[in-house]
Amino acid sequence: MNIAYIGNGKSTNRYHLPFVLQRKDRITVKKIYARNLAKREWDRVAGVEYTDNIDDLLLDDDIDLIVVCTRHDQNLHYDYAKLVLNHDKHCLVEKPFMETSAQAKEIFDLANQKGKIVQAYQNRRFDSDFLTVIDVIENKKLGEVLEMEMHFDYYRPEVPQSVDSFDPALSYLYGHGCHTIDQVISYFGAPDKIHYDVRQLLGEGRMNDYFDLDLYYGVLKISVKSSYFRVKERPSFIVYGKKGCFVKEKKDRQEEHLKLFHMPDNPDFGLDLPEHYGTLTYYDDQGVYHEEKVVSRKGDYGRVYDDLYEAIVNKLPVTITPKQTMLQMEILETGVKNLK
Repeated sequence: MNIAYIGNGKSTNRYHLPFVLQRKDRITVKKIYARNLAKREWDRVAGVEYTDNIDDLLLDDDIDLIVVCTRHDQNLHYDYAKLVLNHDKHCLVEKPFMETSAQAKEIFDLANQKGKIVQAYQNRRFDSDFLTVIDVIENKKLGEVLEMEMHFDYYRPEVPQSVDSFDPALSYLYGHGCHTIDQVISYFGAPDKIHYDVRQLLGEGRMNDYFDLDLYYGVLKISVKSSYFRVKERPSFIVYGKKGCFVKEKKDRQEEHLKLFHMPDNPDFGLDLPEHYGTLTYYDDQGVYHEEKVVSRKGDYGRVYDDLYEAIVNKLPVTITPKQTMLQMEILETGVKNLK
């Protein structure tokens, strides 16, 4: 499968190329489009053609998939995805997928008309901590799961303090909630109902910098929480069941390693150390108390490309479905609709 990128910034070079270049037996990066070729913030990839003419990508019959790695506001994801599909290419779009659910529906409808795949880059489905939590739930030691808390916290007050206007597309819910909400949808499906607490802690006319969404699935409540004002991060995951609980303090480490330029070709890339393992505490069927560490699963953002390769080349069903992405877009829209 031959692919190309629209955009040559952090998204392309940090969160996509390191994983795609591991898959040279199946995927070839042919071209990268950048509006300003003079900018050299990132090392050039040997064998890849860099161009400032987008038609070099759109009109190349050898390119199967074009990946949109631009900013998502100013309709850029929408405009580029539409352009790619109208040139009969498959399309992968960075998160958040679009600015509105109406845009998302139009893009999915267009892809259907063209017989092409368009998909959101939901790489966080393949986070180590999330995959480990799913394993814990499925091994049944917790019993029936009653509650789960998911946290994605920072102490970065300078981010909201530097913004003096409100743009839904640049809200914290869009920028980070799109990851955690997708994780919930990918495993648990559509909730019965949702309670929204989405705030501008600095007041109206400032960015959204906090959210707390409760998604209900029968007796199960899943809380998705994030803030820019957490000096001490809350655990990445806490899961409560009728027989016990599981606490995973440390987030997936892939992003941490990428920021240090410790790349996926290192054997320890993204791997938790024993001190990062989560703790499972439960009573077994005989009423005996247990407390044990759970070895973390290995995460791999590149699995998005593995699944997309299978869908495009071998015609298997997509794993990140339009229905899931549409639901996520509707949740994001609803969450910020009353902010000003």
